Amino acid sequence: MSARLLGPPAPEPLEAFAVQFDPLLQTPAQRHGFRTYLSGLLLPRDRSKTLTALVGAEPLVQAQAAKVQRLQFFLSEAAWDAEAINARRLALLAAEPATSASAEGVLIIDDTGDRKDGSATDHVARQYLGSVGKIDNGIVAVTTLWADEERYYPLHVAPYTPAVRLPDGKHDAAFHTKPQIALSLIEQAQAAGIAFSAIVADCFYGDDRALEKALLARRLPHVLARRGALGRGWAPAEADHSFKDAARSLPLRAWRSVVRRFRDGHTERWWAAELTLFCYGPDRPVRAVCATTDRRALPALSTWYLTTNLSRQQAPLGEVVRLYGLRNWVEQSYKQMKDELGWADFMVRSDRAIRRHWTLVCCAFAFCWWIDALQTRPSEPSMPAEARKKKPAASRRCRAGPACCARCAPG
Repeated sequence: MSARLLGPPAPEPLEAFAVQFDPLLQTPAQRHGFRTYLSGLLLPRDRSKTLTALVGAEPLVQAQAAKVQRLQFFLSEAAWDAEAINARRLALLAAEPATSASAEGVLIIDDTGDRKDGSATDHVARQYLGSVGKIDNGIVAVTTLWADEERYYPLHVAPYTPAVRLPDGKHDAAFHTKPQIALSLIEQAQAAGIAFSAIVADCFYGDDRALEKALLARRLPHVLARRGALGRGWAPAEADHSFKDAARSLPLRAWRSVVRRFRDGHTERWWAAELTLFCYGPDRPVRAVCATTDRRALPALSTWYLTTNLSRQQAPLGEVVRLYGLRNWVEQSYKQMKDELGWADFMVRSDRAIRRHWTLVCCAFAFCWWIDALQTRPSEPSMPAEARKKKPAASRRCRAGPACCARCAPG
C-alpha cells in the first residue's frame, strides 16, 4: 500500500488538532481544504467569513479564483462525511478530562435562526427567527449543547425545513417539527455517550406535550421551562389554572432561599418553591417548580416556571434551579459561533453544504477548548481531573471558549 500523501500543514497549534481528522479525509485536497476552512474561521472577525474571506480573496473580483473554487468544491462536492467528522470532534473532547462531558452537566436543546435572502437556498423560508425576534426570511437550525459551570460546546445540529418547502406541507413524510428534530438529536447525543444530569429547554420545547411525553416514556431526566400563564387541561373554578396562579397562591413560608453562583464569582439570591396543580406536585412523578428573584412580584424577566421528572431526593430545589440556569450557555455559544466563527456567513445553497459548514464551525469552536486543555495539562501534571474542575474560573487560562479565537488562531 502506498504511503498517504500529506497536504500543506496548518500553522501550529491548529495542525495538531487537524491531523487527528486526516483518516476521515480521503485526499490531500480534502485535508488541505479542512485546514484552510478552520484557519479562516479562527482568524479575527474583520469581515464576513464567506468562502472568499476564508482564503483571503477579494470579494466579487476574485470569486472565480482557483483557491476559492477549490474551497467551494471541498464544501459542496468533495466526498467526505460530516457526521464522521463531528463524531471525531466529540471523541477528541471526550478524551480530555478537562473537556469531557461529566454527569454534572446538562444537555440543552434549542434552536436559532438567521436571515437569508431568496428561496433558492435549502430550508430558507419566511418563519420565526429567534435572532431577530420576528418572522422574516431565513434559515433555522435545531441544536444540542452540553454545558456545566465551567465549559460548554455544541453537540449536534440539524436544519428545520418549514412545511411550505415541502410538496405536501405538514402532511409530507419529510416534515418534522422542531421538537421532533430535537428528540432525534438527543438520541444522537446518547449514542455518542454524552453524560448529563438532565435535558433542559425553554418554554417552546417545554410546552410541547409530545416531547414531554416522549421524555417521560424514555425516562430521560429533564428540566423544562413552561409559560406561566398557560393552562393545562380542566380544573375546578376555585383551583389554580396556570403555573403563575399556583405561584401567586403560595404563602411566603412555602418559598426557600436559593443561592445562584455564577462563573465570574458573583452570587444572586433567588427564591424557589414547589407547585401543586393539574398532574404536577412535589410527590408526583412530575414536579412543578417556580424560581424567582422576587417571591412577591414574580417579575416576568426573572421568574422561571419549570417541570421536572427528577424527584426531590435526586434534585432538591437548589439543584433544579442550578440545572436550568445552565441553559444560558446556549445563548453565549450562539453569540460566539455567529459573531466570531461565521455560523451564518455561508454562501452555499445545498443542504449538504450547509450542514458541512455548521460542522466545521463546531470544529473551530471545539479547537479553542481542546487547545486550552492541552496548554493547561502540562502545568498541572499531578492534579486530578476533579480537582481541575474545582479551580476558580479566574485562575484558569483561556476559559472564554471561542471568544479567544483571535489569541489561539494560527499565524
